[in-house]
Amino acid sequence: MIRHIVMFGVDAADDQDRNDKITEAAVRLEKLVGVVPGLRTMTVGANGVDIEGNYDFALVADLDDAEALSVYATHPAHLEVSAFIGTFKNARASIDIEL
Repeated sequence: MIRHIVMFGVDAADDQDRNDKITEAAVRLEKLVGVVPGLRTMTVGANGVDIEGNYDFALVADLDDAEALSVYATHPAHLEVSAFIGTFKNARASIDIEL
């Protein structure tokens, strides 16, 4: 199994705008479970502690294996969500851990 973790920074006009964008991203990302083959779980959460340098939100996805991660990366439903997030992200970091 592969655990895919991605953190995002968000460009936003204010806290409400940031929260709205994160909420919409979370809804769209979590709907990918059952759509993208090999994607077992998807959890999305906003940063809970305002510490300088923290990212604004993160996703944790569990996938069957490295092949499933490749499918996820190029799946049209994921690309659609990525394009949406791309309209407001200002930073991204990721890591893939084999479990």
